[in-house]
Amino acid sequence: MTTAAAIELDFDEGIDRKTLRQLCDRFLAVNEARLERTRTALGPRQRVVPDLLPLVFHLNHPALPGYLDGHCPQGIAHYEPSRAVLQAARREARSFRMRSSGRRAADIEGLFFMGSPGSLGHSVASDLDVWLCHRPDLSGTDVHRLERKAEAVSVWAARLGVELNIFVFTAEAFRRGRQEAAVTGENCGSAQHFLLLDEFYRTGVYLAGCYPLWWLIPSEFEARYKALARQLYEYRFIRADRFIDFGPVPRIPVAEFLGAGVWQLYKGIDSPWKSILKLLLIECYARDRQGGLLSLQFKSLIFMGVTDPDRLDPYVLLYERLASWLDTTAAPRRLDLVRRALYLKSGVPLSRLESVGTHWQGRLLQSLVAHWGWDEADVRDLDNRQAWQASDVQALRRRVVSELTHSYRFLSRLARHHSVHAAIRPEDMQRLGRKLYAAFQRKAGKVERINPNLAPSLAEENLSFHHRSAQPGTGLGWTLYRDLDQPSDVTWQAPIRRTANLVELMVWSHYNGLLTRGTRLNLQAGSSGVTLAALRGISETLFSRLPVPSGPASGEALMERPRLLTVLLFVNVAEDPQSHLRSQGLHKLSSRHDSLDFSATHDNLVMALDQVTLNSWHELSVHRYEAGDVLVQCLKNLLAARVIAPAHEPELTVDCQTPGHGSAIESRLRQLFADVQKHFFAGGRGPHPLRYIIEMGQRFFLLHFNNDQPAFATLESPAALLDYLEKPQSRFIPVVPDRYALDDNPALRKVLLAAQPDNIQVFFRQTDTRVDVWVVDELGSLSHWQQPPSSRNQAMSPLLRFLANLSERRQLRRALTEEAADLSIACRELVYARGEWRTEDRSRLWDEQPLDGFEVMAMGVQEGDEPLQFDLFCEEQEFSVLEYGDQLIPAVAHYIRSRRSSGARYPVYLTDLHLPHDLDPYAYRHDLQTCQYLHYRNRIQAALNSAL
Repeated sequence: MTTAAAIELDFDEGIDRKTLRQLCDRFLAVNEARLERTRTALGPRQRVVPDLLPLVFHLNHPALPGYLDGHCPQGIAHYEPSRAVLQAARREARSFRMRSSGRRAADIEGLFFMGSPGSLGHSVASDLDVWLCHRPDLSGTDVHRLERKAEAVSVWAARLGVELNIFVFTAEAFRRGRQEAAVTGENCGSAQHFLLLDEFYRTGVYLAGCYPLWWLIPSEFEARYKALARQLYEYRFIRADRFIDFGPVPRIPVAEFLGAGVWQLYKGIDSPWKSILKLLLIECYARDRQGGLLSLQFKSLIFMGVTDPDRLDPYVLLYERLASWLDTTAAPRRLDLVRRALYLKSGVPLSRLESVGTHWQGRLLQSLVAHWGWDEADVRDLDNRQAWQASDVQALRRRVVSELTHSYRFLSRLARHHSVHAAIRPEDMQRLGRKLYAAFQRKAGKVERINPNLAPSLAEENLSFHHRSAQPGTGLGWTLYRDLDQPSDVTWQAPIRRTANLVELMVWSHYNGLLTRGTRLNLQAGSSGVTLAALRGISETLFSRLPVPSGPASGEALMERPRLLTVLLFVNVAEDPQSHLRSQGLHKLSSRHDSLDFSATHDNLVMALDQVTLNSWHELSVHRYEAGDVLVQCLKNLLAARVIAPAHEPELTVDCQTPGHGSAIESRLRQLFADVQKHFFAGGRGPHPLRYIIEMGQRFFLLHFNNDQPAFATLESPAALLDYLEKPQSRFIPVVPDRYALDDNPALRKVLLAAQPDNIQVFFRQTDTRVDVWVVDELGSLSHWQQPPSSRNQAMSPLLRFLANLSERRQLRRALTEEAADLSIACRELVYARGEWRTEDRSRLWDEQPLDGFEVMAMGVQEGDEPLQFDLFCEEQEFSVLEYGDQLIPAVAHYIRSRRSSGARYPVYLTDLHLPHDLDPYAYRHDLQTCQYLHYRNRIQAALNSAL
């Protein structure tokens, strides 16, 4: 161990300037060793980055990396480039020549590495974090120029394979806690201040500029830091322009433990080893306040004369502190995880090093491993992570998740006990919390990611998918094995995973990297009916349409609600809709080619659906629908997810391996899902108010939204559909038939598509045997009935007369209340010509109504909870329900027959109808809907004509 005489500073008796210079030199010697170790960790071509970094910001030279314009701040205090640096600059840019910048004041006070550079924890995959501290009086424009140059320098370093993060701020702003680093940076954004300063002081590598004033204040006097710093300046023991002051490291507030802890949990999701070490240090600091901070221990060792870079290595000090604390808490499993985390964080494979002695990290790590009592097998196992199997990774992941969960619970208890909030901005906290939720929250159907950078690869050469019916006595579901030479090998080989359905098992294998294009597939289908060709087809769809996310979700995505990115639908996996025919060697053909209403028997060929979804938080889920109305359930759930982001339609892929019908089913479902979304979310907004009709298997399904929640009604027949459409509405909601719906009733389809709000539309169709009438009222409710055949005038005049009487009463009432204008009445005839249905205007029938005729009117009577009854009026004759009771209809029929001179039998039509406004016991309405009047009109007319 390299040691020197201890240095003691007595601020009360007086300080020797020579001793202060010796102290600075001692820190600089340790610093120089770390800087050289930083360089050796880089490749020969990459070493130019730390070599040139001070010069790049000292000179704003066009030939040097990062140059943008001639106005960028420049000059690092007291920096003079060495001959080696100037030679490196000329190798980088042959046109570079050093030129004097005059006696202008330096704009940059200090330049430092911080974090892992030069330490045991620095690997080839590590980044370099840089603190660039400028003068506090720089203008906002100049600071922005400096930040832009820092970005350009980072781009230059990236081209050399070095990830460089440069944070631009002032020491004064840092002392006041105003650093503005984003949450995506290593500085943890708003999550910490003193913890960050503690890390900087024990890991920082001085590059150029002023020395940290903190070096000169003994650890035991940290509480008197400000007073002693003032004494050094006022008594001129040091020159103020030679030192930069980031402030002392006092007792760390509990709120910082919470903020920094949540941040490390956030990072630990994707890179667990470094985060586990830092989380444990946070817990150690919080629980063992008397143990002090590592930065103060580091400074004390240098004051004591310790300058050995191995002894002062930040990760060695970190490990020693954690090991001492965990020994006192009797937590050997946690200590073992700390050792594994440190070994893997270093990135040094000891078992593969040719000579440990020539590699400083290898030499240091070897001494630690020997102290831990690890043997060659332990080291070789960690070095050969590329050979790990899923079971190995799952076991380690459970330990990692257990530790992260322990940290989360500790932080939660800490917050409750001290009644404080995390020192972190609300928006950062929200972002971090959402990533934790996406990574660890378990919910139905969510696919668990088992390898968060624990092993390089889990790819398997051979995978065997076994339906459990192939193994008597094991129940149902699917089991995944590796390298099964014979099916009988399942009796002794442990399975990788069991799931209820095949698609879930394949998605899990694909998502976690076991299933690749190079994997050979084996299948024991049992009674499932799945073929090897279908298995390969599903695999290919997963490879081509569901790329595994290469990293975590972006911060922007986490600040929004999760929206669907990709949807895969696997249709009829392990199901055959025509198996009963196929078993007899038959295959059904039909000119009716709708896969949801196939052939004359109206078969729905979609029996089961496996829905795979990937959202913007990179959550992957699998849901199987195999009971009930599977397609409508799936569609409803997709619409519910789409509400979150109506402007973004997810990418949809449909895969169907059903023999003979696969392509047709795929095409039909793609059309259906696209059409439904196009109508409900037209223009990137929605959900729009409408009712969408889907016809499947002789049944009808009406999709609609209630308060942004999708719902559907199931209607078992065409008559049930008409009954549903007749119901009153609170507002106009159009009805949109699917492109294949109502093929057997094209006239109804035409009526629904022609419906318009705020008027009454009458449609009729004449045949030799009947007249079909449809009325779409002002709110879109549809009334339909059939009448005996007659001329257009005879068929439509009574109805138009009835609607005119309703309109007159409404017009009078609205004129009195100054409400909106009256509703118009349109009449159109449905005509089939030249292979299509069209409507022709018949509004002239309105003008051809006879002004005289037999008046039949009904007056609704509501008595308490009794059913609605009617008094009838024929010309001037009143027929009261109180007088006639059950004989009301026969009495009116008798009167009507008596008034017919010819005695002929022909229908009677109601010319007017009055309904009570409290027809609904829970609501009073000035204007009832036209469909309500038509409902009772048709009921009364049917009773009268039956009696006639």
